[in-house]
Parts: sequence; C-alpha cells; structure tokens
Amino acid sequence: MKIAIIEDEHLASSYLKSILEQQDVLSIAAISVLKSVKEAVVFFSENKVDLAFMDIHLGDGKSLEIFEKTTITCPVIFITAYDSYAISVFKHFTIDYLLKPFEEDELLEALQKFKKIKDSFNNNSTLQSLVAIENPESSKIQRHFLVNHGYKMISINESEITYFSATGKHLFIHIISGNSYLYNNTLTDIINSLDPFNFFKVNRKYIVTRNSIKEVVKHSNQKIELILTVPPAESDAIFISKKEINNFKNWLDQ
Repeated sequence: MKIAIIEDEHLASSYLKSILEQQDVLSIAAISVLKSVKEAVVFFSENKVDLAFMDIHLGDGKSLEIFEKTTITCPVIFITAYDSYAISVFKHFTIDYLLKPFEEDELLEALQKFKKIKDSFNNNSTLQSLVAIENPESSKIQRHFLVNHGYKMISINESEITYFSATGKHLFIHIISGNSYLYNNTLTDIINSLDPFNFFKVNRKYIVTRNSIKEVVKHSNQKIELILTVPPAESDAIFISKKEINNFKNWLDQ
C-alpha cells in the first residue's frame, strides 16, 4: 500500500509518518511526504496512492485547492487544527477528519475505519458503502439485543439501555437497573445498527443514550466530560473525543 502525506509542518509530518511506520493495521510499502499545494498537484498528476493524509492549511494555500487542479481518486483523511472545514471536506472521498493535536489511538481508529471499508467492499461499490457506514439511518435499526444470563437468554429493549462500553475485545450493554451484559459485537460495528437519534459514540470506549446523560461538563473547548444517570462501574471519567465534540453538540441540539 502506498500513502501520501500532504503537510508543511515538519514535526507534524514526522509524527504522523512515525505512527504509520510502526502501526500494524495496514501494510505500507511507501510513504510520500508533500509540503505544498504545488508539489501535491504535480505528484498526483503523475502518481497514484491508496490513501492520503492532508493538512488543510499549507504554506501556499489550502489543500482543498489540490482537488480543483488535479484528480485524486484515493480516500483521504484530513488532519487540521481547524474544525470549520468539516462539512466542506466530506464532499470529497473523506474517510475521517482528525483535529490537531490528535492522539495515536485516534489515528489508528481512522486506519481501522479505512481498512474496514477497503476489505469489505470492491472498488465499484466503495462510495455507496461508505455512505451507508456514515449514515446509520440508511441501515436497519436494531431495537432488541439478545444476551446470555446464566442458563437464560434475555432480550433487552433499546429503551432499557443506558450505554455500551468496550473493554479490551469485549462489549457490554448497561441497562437502567445497573446490570450489565456481555454482547457479541464490537463498538465500531454496533453503532451502525443503532438509532442515531438515541445513541451517540462519544469515544472509542463508550456509546451513550440521550436519556442517560445527566450533565455535560465543559472543562475547555476541547475537553468535555459526560456525567451519566447510571455512573460507569469504572472510575475513569467519560470524555468526548475531540473530533466528535461538534457532532455531539449538534446531536444534543436535535
């Protein structure tokens, strides 16, 4: 797999390249680092890659100008310090939108997302499949969840659920009574079958329901904590992923 990084800050491109070289989600054969709109236009006019990472603000313009000057057919993950371009970039084949400074696990989650799309769909259906993944309403919404409880099986209605939590490779359903049940799925997959009005994936460990939120505590513009009506068994506080803060605010405002 070939990857291109369009980034004019040396420290930022080095940090990204270092993570890509050490991760084990994708097998990467070559990484090209491009530092300007002009350099990227020449590169994409002569080369093809499987995935591109783009900072939006470059020294000689915005990376969005590249799309106007040449054809880019590969998926793109945008990385920027500004969240005002989130809507604009999704008219291109955008896999994810990461806000600087991003954590390594946020990047790995974006790579997993890309890998899932790449592995699951052929080239002719990728765009349509991406739309289905990004828009849960286009899929069948799951209302009941069958779990094992001792020698019995219990069907949990979505109205009983307060939140989903991921611990290692295990997914748990937590309900109003305070009980929790192991569920055979993953956080990444289950979010695609949930009602998007009632459920929101706040970070890589939690999906919460609208009615389970007791308080929203704003520590800063980039650090927001959730207090749930049924507190998690773990002592760790629940913080919204930085890249989801604006989406979360819009979700609450529905």
